[in-house]
Amino acid sequence: MVELLSRFFIKNRRDISDPVTRRKYGILSGAVGIFLNICLFIIKSVAGAVSGSISIVADAFNNLSDAGSSLITIFGFKLAGKKPDPEHPFGHGRVEYICGFAVSILILLMGVELLKTSVGKIRNPEPVESGAAVIVILVVAIIGKLYMFYYNRRLGKKLASAAMRATATDSLCDCISTAVVLIATIVGKFISFNIDAWCGLLVSLLILWAGYNAAKDTLSPLLGRPPEAELVEEIEKTVLASPSVLGIHDLVVHDYGPGRLMISLHAEVPGDGDLWALHDEMDMLERNLCKDIGCQAVIHMDPIASDDALVGTYRRELSRLAREIHEGISIHDFRMVAGPSHTNLIFDAVVPLDSGLEDGAVRRLLCEKVADHWGENHFCVITIDRPYV
Repeated sequence: MVELLSRFFIKNRRDISDPVTRRKYGILSGAVGIFLNICLFIIKSVAGAVSGSISIVADAFNNLSDAGSSLITIFGFKLAGKKPDPEHPFGHGRVEYICGFAVSILILLMGVELLKTSVGKIRNPEPVESGAAVIVILVVAIIGKLYMFYYNRRLGKKLASAAMRATATDSLCDCISTAVVLIATIVGKFISFNIDAWCGLLVSLLILWAGYNAAKDTLSPLLGRPPEAELVEEIEKTVLASPSVLGIHDLVVHDYGPGRLMISLHAEVPGDGDLWALHDEMDMLERNLCKDIGCQAVIHMDPIASDDALVGTYRRELSRLAREIHEGISIHDFRMVAGPSHTNLIFDAVVPLDSGLEDGAVRRLLCEKVADHWGENHFCVITIDRPYV
């Protein structure tokens, strides 16, 4: 349905990198979600009223909350598509994450309400009547929710939208919960056990679990999660393709919403190279990153002594000593200042966040290993870095 409607309402529908196209897809998907969820709410409410089933009624109101979620999704896509302004120079893309989190809160609230209602029905059971019409309605609802899960997941991947992925998770959970209600309705015809209320309890737990996962997925980019490994590999591949770049470090990726990435990194270049030529090469790399990844990039040049055999030997040995402390520690920006009485080794050490090592401990251990390996007249000037990828 969404794909069919997109042919009529979205002119440039194949260019999803276009912010306008992306916004129209999100609004169209949300509108379809509102229509289908309201239809499901109406037919389930009728079925619940006829049968007296608390699980069906609860499932109906869950669909009503989903219509509200779709409304939030539309609101989020409209705001996220706004152009940057003086108050928000990086754009409004993170509104999508905020709206995805709002959807997850609605899911959690519905789960809590259903949990309370189901516990009440367990304590005070009521008879449930079901017929063929009720069963048919639930089967139709499952098919409808499966379709909504399919198109939301597909669009979520296509648009890289956290809000769409949260809505897809909600649709799948609804499909499972309605299937549980269907099973309870069928089984309840043959047993006297109060299965309806217990199935309502199970549905509430499924909804709470889906809400928790959706909240976690949408909060993570707001708090500042590391970039995907595939993105890091693509950045490294693009930059290291230049013969002038000997290595990269201090890569930082800021995510201000889909299509709004800010990238900065340090590129190691030969210290004896032509400054103007190297600067021109960095400019070209920044343009290549913008073209290949769709980001704004800033590359800082770090000159290294690539033709000094002694410095190269020291750097390799120092990297080996650092790995003896922790396998994940790496060394960059290495410089060596030799004097008549002592030698200074100046470098940055990148320490993994999960190493369990404090900055002071890493400095002390590195200084001890350097003194043991090269002598007491070798001193370290260390800057501790933590990785952002």
